[in-house]
Amino acid sequence: MFTNTYGPWAVVAGASEGMGAQFASQLSARGLKVVLIARREQVLKELAATLSGEARCLALDLASPDAAARIADFTRELDVGLVVYNAALSPIGPFVEQSLENNLRAIDVNVKTPTALAHHFLPRLVKRGKGGLVLLSSLTAFQGSPYVSTYGATKSYNLSLAEGLWAELRGTGVDVLSVCAGATATPNLLKSVKQAPPGMQQPEEVVREALDALGRGPVLIPGRFNRFASFLMRRLLPRRSTIQIMAAQTRKLQLPP
Repeated sequence: MFTNTYGPWAVVAGASEGMGAQFASQLSARGLKVVLIARREQVLKELAATLSGEARCLALDLASPDAAARIADFTRELDVGLVVYNAALSPIGPFVEQSLENNLRAIDVNVKTPTALAHHFLPRLVKRGKGGLVLLSSLTAFQGSPYVSTYGATKSYNLSLAEGLWAELRGTGVDVLSVCAGATATPNLLKSVKQAPPGMQQPEEVVREALDALGRGPVLIPGRFNRFASFLMRRLLPRRSTIQIMAAQTRKLQLPP
């Protein structure tokens, strides 16, 4: 059923490590062929060699203005049934101390390229009458997130975009899901923290929940702790308090070495 709906090919953007690599591995284990996209070609080839099924690698900087066009060209002859946009860039630290260039690059990676890919692939999926789009969002999407302010704002965009597209595409056979993950033990996060944040999950847990949630609704918050914390912060606490709580956590983040 999964392969019939979301196969034969899946595109995973940001596939080199962490959740992206897990999406590739778990989709391959479910019988899909996978297009792996990230900057580091050798890492992609090494990942492809571990997969159970066919994989193709595209080394690409997802901040590039032509990133979506190059992905479209690379997959032109493939019957793509699922697109997973996992890539993200997160400038860390006080906004006024960060470079404008790095913040604009985060918008390119986190907003422009996934929007362009959705615009390219969704008409194809609607025409075939089945398929899916997964956009990786974050718990930072639900309120302002100090010290990762641009990242949080881009994740709010991903969440809102996915919800809107989910409603627009109901009845077409195409599923859209926003995965609002909490702290996840990816290499980048582990480089940025001294100790594990509350409720931290392993990438394989998040990805398993995400794939199981496809077709069940527009939004997934993986992990019981994260769902409870999100409910508490969004429904029971004043928004001002929620932002202050987020600040207490994100203030601890450090730039990776």
